[in-house]
Amino acid sequence: MDVRPLRVNRAFRWLFVGQFVSLLGSNLTIVAVPYQVYRETHSSLWVGLASVIQLPFLIAGSLWGGALGDRGDRRVLLVVSTMMTSALSGGLAFNAATHHAHLAVVVLLAAVSAGAGGFAGSVRTAVIPLIVAPDQLVAAYSLNQVIFNVGMALGPALAGILLAGVGLAWCYGIDAVTYVVLTLSTLVLPVMRAARPEAPTALWRAITDGFGYVRRHALAQAVYLVDLNAMVFGLPRALFPAVALTLDHGGPRLLGLLYSAPGVGAVVMALLTGWVARVRRQGRLVVLVVVAWGAAMALFGLVHVIAIGLVCLAVAGAADVVSAILRNTILQRAITDDFRGRVSSIQQIVVTGGPRLGDMESGAVASLTSVEFSIVSGGIACVVGALALIRWRPGFWRTDLLSPESPTANGDDPA
Repeated sequence: MDVRPLRVNRAFRWLFVGQFVSLLGSNLTIVAVPYQVYRETHSSLWVGLASVIQLPFLIAGSLWGGALGDRGDRRVLLVVSTMMTSALSGGLAFNAATHHAHLAVVVLLAAVSAGAGGFAGSVRTAVIPLIVAPDQLVAAYSLNQVIFNVGMALGPALAGILLAGVGLAWCYGIDAVTYVVLTLSTLVLPVMRAARPEAPTALWRAITDGFGYVRRHALAQAVYLVDLNAMVFGLPRALFPAVALTLDHGGPRLLGLLYSAPGVGAVVMALLTGWVARVRRQGRLVVLVVVAWGAAMALFGLVHVIAIGLVCLAVAGAADVVSAILRNTILQRAITDDFRGRVSSIQQIVVTGGPRLGDMESGAVASLTSVEFSIVSGGIACVVGALALIRWRPGFWRTDLLSPESPTANGDDPA
């Protein structure tokens, strides 16, 4: 891997460490919430509903964070939103520790936490291009993918152990503490204002201007849609509790492994991403790895052997990390800085909202048909959607943003 951003950039090092610790904790909650909902309701549909309820909070938080990030100190915004998320995780821990935990409280606190996370995520994504040199942007996003997927691999596995051993409250409580660590690491960062602060227009006008910018930017649209296609149709995580607890009778430990398997594959791939910076026609590779993701998920639904299923999930995770690195790089190279925060907020909605829509889609299809049919049909739909994108946005298939003569280095849109 190219580790120059860690070696030469103090601000990036602090952000890297804080995010890594926090991601370990947040992945505990990612497993604990659907586990708690499924344990109370025995319904994958309810797991999907609990997830999709978070979506409006996530959208509002992301848009607000992006708009404020284009006009204020992004460090302050990160500290405030991270402290709020810590308090919400503490509330989930307190509710879980009571003798009669309330499902409505779980759903509400998780939804508000999603909003705070969307706010912070929009700001944090827009920060990286400000503190990292342009020639190190691929390396920085690759390192981000390493910590994201290490957290996704270790966090759920640890969650399975904690759920089986000491219970839900410990998962939520540890998550709250990790957000405190992220807050402290953010406090030592320098002031991080936008390079060209947004003029003092009304906040709602600033948000709508961001959507207008995306409507005019075909390449940004393609980046968002290729990710939405994979997450909505090809990520059946709402069915993991049913697979682990009902189909395979593996209990909380298997549930943790199902959630962590994509992260394991992604970590292995992320550690080998030095070659990604040399790829030409990045859009073409994004489409191909999304097809691989969908095929791996379809195979996961077809094969009822735990070991093979875990390998399929790991292969999907490896494909996704390549897609994520290239999508982030393409988007950040193609947009102008005065819209960076708002475009990043829309990206945050897509990245974190897509899986929630996928939870609803897979849970609803499973309730009408079967768990296996929902997983397989979603994987096939993911492949078909990626191929349809090539026809709708052929410019994305030809995208090359890493060559020195690339027009998008100046914010132009070749698509």
